[in-house]
Amino acid sequence: MTLRWRIVALVAAATCAAAAAVGVLVHHASRDRELSQARDGARTTLERAALGYARTGGVQGSGAVLDAPGLPGGLRRLVAKGHQGTEFATGPDGPAMWAARPADGQVLSVRVDMSTAMRNISALDTNIILAGLMTTAVVLPLGVLTAERMSRRLRLAAATARRIAAGDLDARISPAARPHDEIAEISGAVDSMAAALQERLLDEQRFTADVAHELRTPLMGLVTAAELLPPGEAAGYVRDRVRVLSTLVEELLEISRLDAGAEEADLSPCPLGPVLDEAIAGTGLSAQLRTGTAEGTGQPDSADDTGQRDATDRTGQRDSADGTGPWHSADGPKVWTDPRRLTRIVANLVVNAHRHGREPVEVTVAADGRTVTVRDHGTGYPDDLLEKGPQRFRTGVRERGRGHGLGLTIAVGQAQVIGATLEFGNAPDGGAVATLRLPEEPERPELSDLPEPPEPGPIHG
Repeated sequence: MTLRWRIVALVAAATCAAAAAVGVLVHHASRDRELSQARDGARTTLERAALGYARTGGVQGSGAVLDAPGLPGGLRRLVAKGHQGTEFATGPDGPAMWAARPADGQVLSVRVDMSTAMRNISALDTNIILAGLMTTAVVLPLGVLTAERMSRRLRLAAATARRIAAGDLDARISPAARPHDEIAEISGAVDSMAAALQERLLDEQRFTADVAHELRTPLMGLVTAAELLPPGEAAGYVRDRVRVLSTLVEELLEISRLDAGAEEADLSPCPLGPVLDEAIAGTGLSAQLRTGTAEGTGQPDSADDTGQRDATDRTGQRDSADGTGPWHSADGPKVWTDPRRLTRIVANLVVNAHRHGREPVEVTVAADGRTVTVRDHGTGYPDDLLEKGPQRFRTGVRERGRGHGLGLTIAVGQAQVIGATLEFGNAPDGGAVATLRLPEEPERPELSDLPEPPEPGPIHG
């Protein structure tokens, strides 16, 4: 049961309990008052009848009766002991208040009919019940509205917290006027937390960008100095380390631009085949480029049954297939994207597959022509990456190899820039699978859909 309905149920229960308590109190107070009045009246009448009986020896005209057959048994026994008293009882003639006392060995009694009083009390009980139901009917909707308002504010706070957890640090709970209650305190705490997280993240981003930028100048000097070293094993090692450091700095700068939202895509229709060819060739690594089904099973790109229609070896040279054909030409199937950024995404995925997985690496284009899958045959992505997504300077488990965790982070950021989605998963038979879904090309209005220009009207001079 949600909090809203718990509040509604509590309001309904409290209203019913209050109405019942008031009804019981009013019922007993009214009944006690009627009984007290009837008892006093019966006693007064009995005293007058006793005085008359003592003077005349009879009860005519006094309203009293000697040895009344309907006298309650308890009152009769009390009188038999020499006492007088009163008792309320309901007999064949209806409810009545009896008063009795001994009189020369007989029982002198007075009966006060209470049928009307009891009917009035019953009517009062009915009215109390109706009033309670009406009160509940009025209070319950108010409780529903109040609970809905509270629940809506709590849901808004929860939704904002989820947006913040998902990375939207600009999310804030509406600053509209709120009552100063506990929910307002929670809302203010969430907004303060988001602002603090955003400021800290911006500081980290600025620090990363500043460090990468400041390293760029001395790094260029290192690159130049490394190129001037005489040939040898040590010089080759130095050049390799300088190249790794240069790549790291460039990736940090790229991530800082992505974090700052400074990247803008240049979207246009472009053939997918040549872009993928260029991405794979640029890595200098082998990858099998296939066209497949929507399920990503993958079929060879042409009649060549080797399944390696477009593969490059680690030197960046083509394998036996030449990679030519209608699908690879500039007139082949087109997608709506930024070719430079798409090349960057696919290249990063291929490099990541080789670095952290095992060959063969397959790049498959689904039947829809907009879904590109990159798969290796290694141990697959770690659970932490599948749950939280790529994180910089974290590669997951040791089996995935070494690295800085920046390649997939850049791929995700560039995919967002071009309006694509990049999802990560593991194949049932082993291996990591990255699925890139490119956006559809926006529809362009036909000339026939454009409004016709208005006809020229007369010119008044």
